[in-house]
Amino acid sequence: MSKRLVIIAPYPFGEAPSQRFRFEQYLDFFEKEGYTIEFHPFLSDKTWKALYKKGTFFSKAFGMMGSFWRRFLLMFKLRSANVIFIHREASMIGPPIFEWIIAKILRKKFIYDFDDAIWLPNFSDSNARFQRLKAYGKVKRAMKWAHVISAGNQYLLDFANQYNSNVRIIPTTIDLERVHTIPTNQRVEKPIIGWTGTHTTMGYLDELIPILEELEQTHEFTFRVISNQAPEYELNSLEFVKWNKESEIQDLAQINIGVMPLLDTVWAQGKCGFKGLQYMALEIPAVMSPVGVNTSIVEHGKNGFLCSSPNEWKHTLIQLIESESLRTEIGKAGLETVKETYSVEANRVNYINLLNA
Repeated sequence: MSKRLVIIAPYPFGEAPSQRFRFEQYLDFFEKEGYTIEFHPFLSDKTWKALYKKGTFFSKAFGMMGSFWRRFLLMFKLRSANVIFIHREASMIGPPIFEWIIAKILRKKFIYDFDDAIWLPNFSDSNARFQRLKAYGKVKRAMKWAHVISAGNQYLLDFANQYNSNVRIIPTTIDLERVHTIPTNQRVEKPIIGWTGTHTTMGYLDELIPILEELEQTHEFTFRVISNQAPEYELNSLEFVKWNKESEIQDLAQINIGVMPLLDTVWAQGKCGFKGLQYMALEIPAVMSPVGVNTSIVEHGKNGFLCSSPNEWKHTLIQLIESESLRTEIGKAGLETVKETYSVEANRVNYINLLNA
C-alpha cells in the first residue's frame, strides 16, 4: 500500500535551487520506495515570475492572497497524509500559521527541512519594503513544533538543536547520474575562471576583482560569470553568460577553474557550499573561502583550495592557470569527494530514513 507524502514548499517545482538540489531530485526514488507524492508550492508560477521584478505591486499582492487561500484549503486535506515535509516555510510571509495548524490543531507530525540561515533577514532590493512581513522569527517556532529536522550542514544543525533534539544533517546534493554528467575539458590554451550565482550574491566577487585585474597583466584567461543579471565590473577578461536552466550544466562545464569567494558572516556560515560542489562534480578545481561548510568539503591542495588572503587567491589562481595537470588532478579528486559524500546516490538512504522517522 502506497504512503501519501505531502511536500509543502515555497516555490514552484523546478525553479528554486534550494528545492531542486535538496529534495526534488529524489522524488522518483521516493515513488519507487512506495510513496505517492503531492507537491504544494506556496507561489504559483505567475506570482513566482512577478515576485523579484521591481514594481508589479498588484500582481504580487493578488498572487499572495491566492497563495494563502490555497494553503488554507490544503489544511483540510492533510489528515490522511502519512508524511508531511515542509521545506523552509509553509508561507513566505507572516507568522507560522500553517505550521501551527498542522502541529497543534491537526496534531500531525511533520519534517522540517532547511538549507540556509533563514532566521536572519535576507531579501532582494525589489522587495525590501516588504521584508518585515517575512517574520523571520517563525523559523524557531517551526523548529520547536517539528517531529524531525533536516539541516544542510553542521552550523545549521547546531542552531536547530537549540529548539529541537531530533535533528540530522542531509547535505544539499549533486545528481551525478542525470544532471552533473559532463566533465570539463582541461586541455585548453586559454583557461576559463568561472563563477555562478544570482545577482543577490554577486557582491562576494568584489574582493576578487582587483586580483583578477592584476592577473590580466600577466596571464591569458577568461573570467566567466553565469548569472541572472550581467555584472558591472570593468574587466578585459569578463564574459557574461545569462543563467539558463536548460543549458546550466553545459555552461558550467566549460569552466576550468571555479571560484567561490565568501565573507565570513553569520549568513555565509549557514550556506551549504553548493556552488563549490557543482564545480567539483564537473571535475572543475574549486577555489573557495574557508567559511562554514567549505572547510568540511575541501581539503586544501588535495580536492580543492581554500584561500583567505588576496595573496593566497592570486598564488592559487596562477598555479591553476599555468598547470593543466594540476587542474586535472584536483578536479578528479573533487569528483570523488562528491561521489562519496555529497551525491544523490550517497544520500538516498538518509532521505528514506528521514521519511520513515
